[in-house]
Amino acid sequence: MYIFLKLAWRNIFRNKRRTIIAGTAIGIGLASLIFSDALMIGMEENIIESATSTFLGEGQIHRKGFRQTYEVEKTINNLDDIIIDLGGEEIMADFSLRTLSPAMISSPANVSSVEFVGIEPSREKNLSKIDEAITEGSYFSGDGERDIVIGRKLAEILEVEIGDRIVVTVSQAETGDLSQEMFRVSGIYFFNSREMDRGMAFARLNKTQQMLGIEGGIHEIALRFTDISMSRNKLLPFWDRYSKNGNEAVGWNVILPQMESVFALSRFSVYIMGLILFGIVALVIINTLFMSLKERMFEFGVLRAVGTRPFGMAKLIVFEAGALAVISIVLGIILGLAVTYIFTLTGIDYRGIEYLGVTFQDLLYPEMRISQFFIYPISLFFLTCLVGVYPALIAARMSPVKAMRQGLL
Repeated sequence: MYIFLKLAWRNIFRNKRRTIIAGTAIGIGLASLIFSDALMIGMEENIIESATSTFLGEGQIHRKGFRQTYEVEKTINNLDDIIIDLGGEEIMADFSLRTLSPAMISSPANVSSVEFVGIEPSREKNLSKIDEAITEGSYFSGDGERDIVIGRKLAEILEVEIGDRIVVTVSQAETGDLSQEMFRVSGIYFFNSREMDRGMAFARLNKTQQMLGIEGGIHEIALRFTDISMSRNKLLPFWDRYSKNGNEAVGWNVILPQMESVFALSRFSVYIMGLILFGIVALVIINTLFMSLKERMFEFGVLRAVGTRPFGMAKLIVFEAGALAVISIVLGIILGLAVTYIFTLTGIDYRGIEYLGVTFQDLLYPEMRISQFFIYPISLFFLTCLVGVYPALIAARMSPVKAMRQGLL
């Protein structure tokens, strides 16, 4: 075994230029695969963070059927007990109470339909980034119960500024009677998301409850866990514990199922890219080994003539393929680690770009995992050895006389 390893390592460096070029090409392919995988993981984490921290929350509790109909009268059952229980949950970092209702907002210049959201400002800032997105005015800094915070696009549609008055019209629960109140624009936010910047308005919780005729009622409890990965686990006992008495508790991946589908497609695309890269790698390896085989036909003919068995000839070629794989893997890991590490420090600026209905709020950082530097290199090594079997069989089957004759040409 040792003599074959020694011969393979020596033979692979007979033509240093060819070996370096082939190793570099294969290494770049491996590095590209490592970086792409890290980028996909980073993008997935970024999208989840942007979606959950902007307003959605990592999970939500509603009355059953509310998410489908948004009927104002469908408030959460046993609210006081749920609040007490959530306060004692070790896995719960924070939660926020909300009311949700379709509404019409009008100004002297225009009118627009929005989702009218009632919030507790002090608790909501721990769940969402509305306070951080304020570009004009303030985030409920005073005690005015008629303060309202709207998006920049909605402010442009209504042609209003900080301090201007607007009228909000909603339909009351049970009776369906219209309720109107005048509010003062106290803050304007900008998320660079069309849905939020033009379609949502926020007011104080007690005022919205009064307008909707649901004193003390709540439509939604937004949740934030101590570990965001818990919100993705559909088997977490938490969901069953709070999905009773006519209520339902769900994670963000249930609220936005299309995101999970796209994430699965993204992971599949990495596998496809890996197959393409490995296909290119296979061609490079076959070309390199056949060129080496062609140059050493006379040598192989002599080896066969002096009694080297066909299996020994084949094993030598496979070992040479393995030696080339080791060189390529070392170069690929170094290059992949360097490029990925640089971008984990600098990030990639996708901020403001909308994807899956979610706008990137932060820099995109690739996520390095130990598995990327084991699974892909090991797969490359075995693929290289497997590809080397083909030229190895050619070498094993060659006739000594024919090989020496060709080597002399």
